[in-house]
Amino acid sequence: MLKKCLLLLLFVHFSYSQKDLALIPKPSKVIFEKGNFILNENTKILLTNSEFQNEVDLFNQYLKSNNGFELQVVNNSKSPINTIEIQKEDSSNSSLDFYKLNVTTSQIQIKASRNIGVFYAFQTLQQLLPIQKNEKFILPCLIIEDQPKYAWRGMHLDCARHFFPVDFVKKYIDYLAMYKFNTFHWHLTDDQGWRIEIKKYPKLTEIGAYRNGSMIGHYSDQKFDDKRYGGFYTQEEIKDVVAYAAQRHITIVPEIEMPGHAVAALAAYPEYSCTGGPFEVGKIWGVLDDVFCPKDETFTFLENILSEVMTLFPSEYIHIGGDECPKIRWKKCSHCQKRMKDENLKDEHELQSYFIQRIEKFVNRKGRKIIGWDEILEGGLAPNAAVMSWRGTEGGIAAAKQKHFVVMSPGSHCYFDHYQGNPKNEPIAFGGYTPVEKVYAFNPSPKELTSEEAKYILGAQANLWTEYIETPSHVEYMIFPRMLALSEVVWGTSNPENYTDFQNRMLQHFEVLEQKGINFSKAVFDITTKVKATQKGILFELNSAKNSKNIRYTLDGTNPTINSLKYKSPIKISKNVTIKAAYFENEVQKSATTQQSFQINKATGKKIELMHQPNENYSHGGALTLVDGMVSKNKTLGKDWLGFSGKDLNASINLGKIETINKITVSVLESQGSWIYFPESIEVLVSNNGKEYESIAKISRDSIKLVDGKVFINCQTQKAQFVKVIATNFGKIPDGMPGAGSNAWLFVDEIGVE
Repeated sequence: MLKKCLLLLLFVHFSYSQKDLALIPKPSKVIFEKGNFILNENTKILLTNSEFQNEVDLFNQYLKSNNGFELQVVNNSKSPINTIEIQKEDSSNSSLDFYKLNVTTSQIQIKASRNIGVFYAFQTLQQLLPIQKNEKFILPCLIIEDQPKYAWRGMHLDCARHFFPVDFVKKYIDYLAMYKFNTFHWHLTDDQGWRIEIKKYPKLTEIGAYRNGSMIGHYSDQKFDDKRYGGFYTQEEIKDVVAYAAQRHITIVPEIEMPGHAVAALAAYPEYSCTGGPFEVGKIWGVLDDVFCPKDETFTFLENILSEVMTLFPSEYIHIGGDECPKIRWKKCSHCQKRMKDENLKDEHELQSYFIQRIEKFVNRKGRKIIGWDEILEGGLAPNAAVMSWRGTEGGIAAAKQKHFVVMSPGSHCYFDHYQGNPKNEPIAFGGYTPVEKVYAFNPSPKELTSEEAKYILGAQANLWTEYIETPSHVEYMIFPRMLALSEVVWGTSNPENYTDFQNRMLQHFEVLEQKGINFSKAVFDITTKVKATQKGILFELNSAKNSKNIRYTLDGTNPTINSLKYKSPIKISKNVTIKAAYFENEVQKSATTQQSFQINKATGKKIELMHQPNENYSHGGALTLVDGMVSKNKTLGKDWLGFSGKDLNASINLGKIETINKITVSVLESQGSWIYFPESIEVLVSNNGKEYESIAKISRDSIKLVDGKVFINCQTQKAQFVKVIATNFGKIPDGMPGAGSNAWLFVDEIGVE
């Protein structure tokens, strides 16, 4: 935690530089001038154009709330001294979001062509003001010229899995406004709950908004409670939230899921399914098999819903989901098969495309556009649809090349339901490992696109799915401080090569978050670790966001104290050991204790090559993860596992010399609800030259299941320098199993050679 005087000292200094300005997102251009401006209760806001009254009112609300006073607003002044003057600028010379903030010794000038520019100027000014109450504030003289790079700067909130009250939704919008986001993606319907009142179909909220229990703990635990859970937003509440967001120049994009993720709706109106039901609102997380049946009466039902939705939300885009739609019901449905025959559709993927295109035509007739997850590419993309690319960047690249607009939201960098620190120290999360630094490294414009194709990248957004997030406090923990990193990415001023600069500014914002009572994650203060392979073995590197020289560690499994070994350089690992480390400040432990055990074998730290690379979401540490000596002892899908979607593991390990081999160990994982399946088989091959391999053992999926993925293969004493391990992916998931029709995930951890 930072000392409370730190931020105040930052602003009362009389000498400023770029690094002193704790502005997030970093402005496009800052020019420092000599002198300071003193803002106090006598400062007036000179507003000659009432067009900007809303922005002035919001700024005064901020001052009143944070500093205890408001500024007088006048429409003329005999003298510009001690004023904040707002000037409307010709829009022909700048983008609509552009603003100029000029702080002189006598006044502050704000220039913009549109309200949104004035709003952003005030947001920047608010960040320049210290949060402590005072009679006067000293601001540096400077000129800021600023505008965003991307048109879509979004944050998402899933209110279907867990419901959040209107007051918190407004607070969430305030958070977006603080960091110049302009889009709020509101996920309102799913298998586990329908959250929006539809007047024409009251049972959607009477029945669909409530479930008779929820999962407890992680999906793999398969535990449930029996508590009735739910809630929904009335249309009046939605109108209020939409207006609240509009005041802050944030567009709300509603999501009404179709054709999948529809069980809550079907529980209320089972006649729009393939089987006729009955259905129960989903209690289990994941993807459920029952989906909307593409018959005419279903389209009428959905069009009536969308008509009411579009009346409530004035956004250009309406999100229709389109993701994770199982085809098992369609394959067995006589109506669906007839529809495919009548429309000359070759398979169920084309039937989904037909479904999306028919919905799109209706939305287009209403003067709106659809956006959907990247599965809407399958079977042919609807003519005017935009794509939100979540399964990686490939879908977004494909859509941009087809001249469709794209919002990048890959799980690898933009899923904030992933762990942001060591899973051992974090609250329950979906899986994956997405620390702040990884978010900051994201580039929404893939290098695979030409400059013309890149124009179709609207921007990016982070998604917060709430299966494991029940409270507003937990929501805050998962988005902060990662959304600060994303705000700078989508503003277009991030520089991953100078992450330290951003980190220093971010740490100063922690004081602001603390003052506002926001429950932000402090995982950046925890010890981060990295394993490096060398010719002499592996090195264990420890780092702290503040000062790595203040790390203390032990090698005997005891908890570190101020008297423990002082970390100076990466620790050489040559034998089995448990390392515990923590960051200390003023002789007091400030971080959680990081613990890591190493189990050394003949493969540890050796050169390893993969024929297929893991998915970006589950690739932390790369191939070395499989021979780093760290064996995962839990099923939290954080940074300990490599994940392969639809691909085999084919790993070749060079032991460096010919060794005697008696046993091979491999760890694999199964969690069917997450579409993770044990491999079909694991085969071990050996070689002396790395070219010709001999198979020495192969075990089946049934044998792997018997040992719950902790595989021990007896090699009956072999001599070899190279060991190859091939784990054959389960493949396409068959009907009747979670994720049917999709590629199975293969999760692998440590490979040991003994």
